[in-house]
Amino acid sequence: MVGMNLTVLAASGRTGLALTREALRRGHTVTAIARDPGRIAVPDPAGLHRVAGDVEDPASIAAVVDADSIVLSALGTDRAGTLLAGAKAVVAAGPRRIIWLGAYGTGRSAEAAGEAAGMLSKLLGDRLGDKVEADGTVLAAGGTVFHAGLLDDGPESPHRRTVGLEAAPPLDLTATISRETVAAAMLDEAETPRFAGAVALVLPA
Repeated sequence: MVGMNLTVLAASGRTGLALTREALRRGHTVTAIARDPGRIAVPDPAGLHRVAGDVEDPASIAAVVDADSIVLSALGTDRAGTLLAGAKAVVAAGPRRIIWLGAYGTGRSAEAAGEAAGMLSKLLGDRLGDKVEADGTVLAAGGTVFHAGLLDDGPESPHRRTVGLEAAPPLDLTATISRETVAAAMLDEAETPRFAGAVALVLPA
């Protein structure tokens, strides 16, 4: 397919780096946003543009994101409030599409996740509400929210699949899914939209 212009938020984190690498491998042009662009540890192909931005400073996001942008967010935090700030900053910038990474077992996927969702909510503590509100902000703007289980740094699963919540299995807190697999699924959605305005779940098989 023809290369797209994609914007990756939180591009210096492990999932953000996976998104950036996979997007470049597929031939897309990537604007990679991080508070410290020097930490975006990927080679310098012609299609990569590193940009400084902080979701706590919405003007820095608005300076990069516009009506033609397709934003893929790998934003994660150990501090309540950052995810919602990021969602509000991205939505306010008015991009064409948003593909946002959330957590399986929170918000709209809690019921599908089953009993493990209660354990997850205890682990997240005051960050749970932040995640749920951030997801809701993105969904209300017509974006896609990907819910994934616990992440690891393994290779991409060749058998990955993306399903809606109606086909979601119970959450298994002993299982993991690789960041590379999640990144590939998010990029599939960027290239061929299937879940606009909805929560999608990525499974390794």
